[in-house]
Amino acid sequence: MRIPCAPPDNEPSLLDWWQSARQSAPTPMRKDLDTMTLLVPWMIWKHRNDCAFNRARPSVNALLTKIKEEASLWASTGALGLRA
Repeated sequence: MRIPCAPPDNEPSLLDWWQSARQSAPTPMRKDLDTMTLLVPWMIWKHRNDCAFNRARPSVNALLTKIKEEASLWASTGALGLRA
């Protein structure tokens, strides 16, 4: 996404990281950061549910593919920062 902030590392919560990252991100990129901060956990949750309830196999590659596909869908509906 080319947003100049570090990924979550040792923060107590995702919210703490998000608030810190949001302050360090350039103003025009904050909405894109907000979108990704919602998209990624949502997709992890969906993948976890698929594994728990549909006996899908846990797979980082499958998860990343689904995140990219969902980001593309979100971009097509107006989340312009996800086009990259």
